[in-house]
Amino acid sequence: MAVNMENKDVVLDRAQVKKAVQALQAFLKTKSTKDSLLLDETQQISLLFTLWKIPKTAQTIRIPLPHGQRSDTDEVCLFTRDEPNMTPDQTQRFYKKLLEQRGVTCISEVIPFKTLKKEYKPYEAKRRLLGNFDLFLSDDRIRRLLPSHIGKHFYERKKEPLCVDLQSKNLARDVQRLVQGTTLKVTNKGSCCMARVAHSGMTADEVTENIEATVLTVMEKMRTKGPMIKIIHLKSQNSVALPIYTSDLSHLTLIEEMKKKTKRGQKEKAAKKNKETEDKQADTEEPNNEKNKAVPRDDGKEEEDEEEEIPQLVPMETPTKKPKLEKTVKKKTLKKAPKPPVAPKTKTANRLGKKSDATVKRKVPKVK
Repeated sequence: MAVNMENKDVVLDRAQVKKAVQALQAFLKTKSTKDSLLLDETQQISLLFTLWKIPKTAQTIRIPLPHGQRSDTDEVCLFTRDEPNMTPDQTQRFYKKLLEQRGVTCISEVIPFKTLKKEYKPYEAKRRLLGNFDLFLSDDRIRRLLPSHIGKHFYERKKEPLCVDLQSKNLARDVQRLVQGTTLKVTNKGSCCMARVAHSGMTADEVTENIEATVLTVMEKMRTKGPMIKIIHLKSQNSVALPIYTSDLSHLTLIEEMKKKTKRGQKEKAAKKNKETEDKQADTEEPNNEKNKAVPRDDGKEEEDEEEEIPQLVPMETPTKKPKLEKTVKKKTLKKAPKPPVAPKTKTANRLGKKSDATVKRKVPKVK
């Protein structure tokens, strides 16, 4: 099988793919005989794609398969909207009858939106619901309301519900494509992505046909330019990855050429922008030059306009400290008051003074 697109070439050798499938099935059979106590003997078989470069945008690709990749034991749950003027039990019965009338038999449980909000509100109930079913479908009329109610664990385990139009005329065909088909999630956080393709209970020819169909749809719907896929591996949950396809080293030269082309395009764009800016500057300078041309006089002589000298602006030094202001108001000097005149001493005063001194200096007689 070969897929030829612009710079995209993937060639799968059918015989080599079939040998890898047979070797993987033999390994799974030997393991199932050792672990014969397990009830579920079927295991998932998936394809692992390794890309040359990390894509810029995330993308989900729905892949229809010629043979159903789910076993009959897988259980499917359907989330429906609440019908007006009906209780949750009545809506559940209504949609079960509708599925029977349209010929849909693969859905094992129907849960209305009201019961999802009430009964599966706690964390443990959500985890139990996640473990009880292998696939979840939802009515496209309530797809925007589900993420806030089911929680993040559905998305971490890649079991987020797939949308179905329950009003379509070909409801059985649409549900069968979703249940038996597969999806590939291409993220912009890494260069590897995985898609479930078959189970261990299928024959080798059916598995190889599913592998070819997945590779064809991935090459057609992936939004990348140039060579995309580097290596394709086939593996189960607990087995070693077996390489099915490896790209040639010639893709490296193509990638280098694409990088060079992108660099040249960037340089050309930068040069164009520079030219445009220079042309704009030239257009603005032309009218100014016309004004500076010579002005004719009445005498017939031309006199050029003297260029006026533009005074240079000198920045003023800002003083770091403010100058002290001179004190304008002086303190008034107070004149001392004149001392009063001293009266001259008289003889009587001297006598009185002497007497007083004598009285003070009088000796106290000693008592024997």
